[in-house]
Amino acid sequence: MRDLHRRLDAVRWPHSVNGEPWSDGTDLAFMHRLLAYWRRDFDWRAQERSINAWPHFRARVGDTGIHFMRIPGRGPSPLPLLLTNGWPSTFLEYRKIIPLLTDPAAHGGDARDAFDVVIPSLPGYGFSDPAPIPGMDVARIASLWHELMTDVLGYERYGAHGSDIGASVCSLLGLAAPRQLLGIHLTSVTGLAIIRDLGDGAAPLTDAEREFVRELTTWMEEEGAYAHLQRTKPQSLAYALTDSPVGLAAWIVEKLRAWSDCSGDVEQRFSLDEILTTVTLYWASRSIGPSMRLYYEGRLHPRRLRRGERVEVPCGVALFPHDLARPPREWGERAYRVTRWTEMPCGGHFPAHEEPALLASELREFFRPWRPASQ
Repeated sequence: MRDLHRRLDAVRWPHSVNGEPWSDGTDLAFMHRLLAYWRRDFDWRAQERSINAWPHFRARVGDTGIHFMRIPGRGPSPLPLLLTNGWPSTFLEYRKIIPLLTDPAAHGGDARDAFDVVIPSLPGYGFSDPAPIPGMDVARIASLWHELMTDVLGYERYGAHGSDIGASVCSLLGLAAPRQLLGIHLTSVTGLAIIRDLGDGAAPLTDAEREFVRELTTWMEEEGAYAHLQRTKPQSLAYALTDSPVGLAAWIVEKLRAWSDCSGDVEQRFSLDEILTTVTLYWASRSIGPSMRLYYEGRLHPRRLRRGERVEVPCGVALFPHDLARPPREWGERAYRVTRWTEMPCGGHFPAHEEPALLASELREFFRPWRPASQ
């Protein structure tokens, strides 16, 4: 941590034009306060102890070293559940929801709804190895996750939940391993649906779908610069964010604020300790560059649905009102066999962190029909 503190002490602040805070990027006054807290009050060792209270493992999966957490459920027949986050999250996003899923009886639920929870870190994120060669896209990750759940951990059948990039991984799991997947639960259905075939023979877009496309186009124009950069020249940005802890923090905290249900105040959803634990994990593991590369690989290797192809495993969708995209149900049904579609009352892009009780309840409801006792 001495090197980190030395860099924080030597920060070179950028110029800032007095205007609407956050309108042109991360607010300078907030960053001054965040850095002061990081340097004087943040206790990384305490956060390490908290993280290490959960069981962590590493396994060689395919050609990549994968970190994962595996927390057994407390109930008569826990259902195996794979959880996959997106960017700029890490496995830390799921810390609040783990006890609700693994031990529901201790949190006002039914022990019969318990899950065995498996949370792998995406390749290049946190404690997982970066991809050893080009080509680590979401389809490859889906293959690794299936190998982890079946060959490494020995589950015959399992469920999967994902948000953001994790939703795309789960979608491709549903395509690649439908016999082993009990179902998939997503907070986003834009990944496969955006690139689905809308050529001859496809149903025309509904009014709601056309409005969604307009909204998404506007959002990408106003907020999507990060994605364009990360899918075209991630290596150039990686030099800056790997070398500057303040630059890294500014890049991540802007997304935490803009994408969460926080009414413009990021601390309504993320304490300074929570923000800095995520940032410090990226910093200590030098994983910001590899994490951004997933966008680049996605551009080079898009997984396009073939004519008539669809994810046919049961799919549950929970849309949170402050997430990046809120498509209508008919959009999702173009690419998925949707069996449950829930409009959530609050929450944003990080639902397991922002609204863990709501998401846990939704996961219990969706997977209940596929539990062994219900078959």
